[in-house]
Amino acid sequence: MYLAKVRGTVVATQKDRNLVGFKLLVTQRLDVVGEYIGKPDVSVDTVGAGVGETVIVVGGSSARYAAGNPDAPIDSTIIGIVDSTEIDN
Repeated sequence: MYLAKVRGTVVATQKDRNLVGFKLLVTQRLDVVGEYIGKPDVSVDTVGAGVGETVIVVGGSSARYAAGNPDAPIDSTIIGIVDSTEIDN
């Protein structure tokens, strides 16, 4: 699991049948101080997240199970919306 920020939305009128009904969002991983790191991903949204929100994301086979379809071609799934974080130095 990791923290990410929702940066945008994806509209795909043609997609794999296992993705029909899923909302797709552009997410980008955050470091410990909230700065973007790495490249953006397309994530399946299972919690109703919106652009600008900080979210909890899972990847790999966990992403497919979190979306409820272990056969779907999913690498990244949003499983939570973050209200706040606290990090001790």
